This record gives sequence, C-alpha cells and structure tokens, in this order.
Amino acid sequence: MKVLDISILRMTSGNEDPIPLVAASELSSFGYFQRQGVKEMLTFFSKTFTKRTQPGQRQSITHESYVVHCYVRSDGLAGSVTTDLEYPSRVAFVLLTQVMDEFTSVHGTSWRGVTQPYSMTMDSLEGYLAKYQDPAAADKVTKIQKDLEDTTQILHKTIDSVLERGVKLDNLVERSDDLSRQSKLFYKQAKKTNSCCVIS
Repeated sequence: MKVLDISILRMTSGNEDPIPLVAASELSSFGYFQRQGVKEMLTFFSKTFTKRTQPGQRQSITHESYVVHCYVRSDGLAGSVTTDLEYPSRVAFVLLTQVMDEFTSVHGTSWRGVTQPYSMTMDSLEGYLAKYQDPAAADKVTKIQKDLEDTTQILHKTIDSVLERGVKLDNLVERSDDLSRQSKLFYKQAKKTNSCCVIS
C-alpha cells in the first residue's frame, strides 16, 4: 500500500484546467530517469480527474495500477491523492480532508486569487505523505479493523486446534472403551480358565 502523490488545486471557471497550488510526491520506487515522467503523469491525473469532479463530490478513479481519489469542495478548493490499488479509499479521503482543512487554516482564502501553478507552500505536506504510507498506523479506524482481523485469525486458529484436540480426544475415548471391553473379556476368560483348575 502506497501513497504516490498529494495535490491541492484551485478550480477555475469555464473549461480551463484547475491550477495546482501545492503538491508532494513519493517516487522513490521508480527509477531516477522515470521520475520526471511519472510526476508529469500524476499532475495530469490530478488536473484531469478533479476537473471532472463536481463540487461537493468525492470520487475514486482507477487507471491501470493507480487510483486517484478526488474531492472538490463547494468553495472551489480541490484535492487529489494518488495511491496504488491496495490502498483503502476511506483512508485516502481522510488524508485528503485533513490536508485540505490544514491548507485552508494556513492560507485562509488567499488561494482564490492564485494564477501561477505551484506558487503556494505547505510545509506539513511531506509529513502527511510520509505518515500515511502505512494506512493502519495513520488511521485509527483502519488500525482497529486490522487488530480485529488479527484477533479473528487467532480465534479461528484456536477454534481449529480445539476441534482438532476434540477429534483426538474422541479417538482416545473410543480406544479406552475398546480397552475396557477387551479387559473385561480378558477378566472373564481368566476367571473361567482359573475356575476349572482349583488348587487346594
């Protein structure tokens, strides 16, 4: 599970592309010479998919082995998080909401007049990118869900082992019943054998 990119954009009026305000990317899994191309692709995804997202709407768009999670607020501030296919969408939207809320608290409404791409800063964006690489560690609900899954697996193993032990116990009980019958039979046979020859 991996977060590749977080972008904050300003929606524009008409048919123009949104303006990227700030972005952070984690591209270390790509070769050095591939990184620039991947970065351009991520920017293209962010602009294209947020442009096609209605205000107040959240959507996740899958493209090959990536998912772009988009959210456009009614005030025109938009955001996108690009992840791999395994990354939980709920956690991606939690990340997106937190980043956008912090961006608004830092910059207020000054972003509305920005016309130059990437002309704003957000120091904590790299921190969010690093923190959310592990969704279970970053999101409490996901962590609880993972703990529940682990507990369920342990319980299943315990139940299986108890059932296995139960089967083994049943076999032992059957064998002891067989031994009981055989020992009773042996006792009767010995008694008969001993009764014919009484030594005085």
